[in-house]
Order: sequence, then C-alpha cells, then structure tokens
Amino acid sequence: MPAQWTGQLIGEIHNAGFTIKQVAVEAGLNDKYVSQVLNADTESPKAKQKLRAALARLREKGKETT
Repeated sequence: MPAQWTGQLIGEIHNAGFTIKQVAVEAGLNDKYVSQVLNADTESPKAKQKLRAALARLREKGKETT
C-alpha cells in the first residue's frame, strides 16, 4: 500500500499543473523509478525529499514566468 505522502504529492503535482515526468526530471530522477516510488513498489526517503524540492523549484519557476 502506498504511503500517504505519495498521494498527497501526486495531488500537489496535479493541482500545480505539472506532470510526474516534469517533477522527475527536475529532481534528476528517472521517471520510471519515480513511478515505482509513488506506487510503493520502492521505498526511498531520499526520493521523497528530492521530489518535494523539485516541485517547489518548479512552482518558483512558474511564479517567475508569470
């Protein structure tokens, strides 16, 4: 069963208008690996931190362009 943070992160990504692939690229992670993490096939606290930081950076970049 996926951890609660994965569902929250997926919702935040969707609501911010980004794709999981965009966040994966920003985090420097392979999108297939990120999919495994988000579907709880792989446990990775480091990936959680990287993905949250990547989403924050993308949000900031979005603010700068508007």
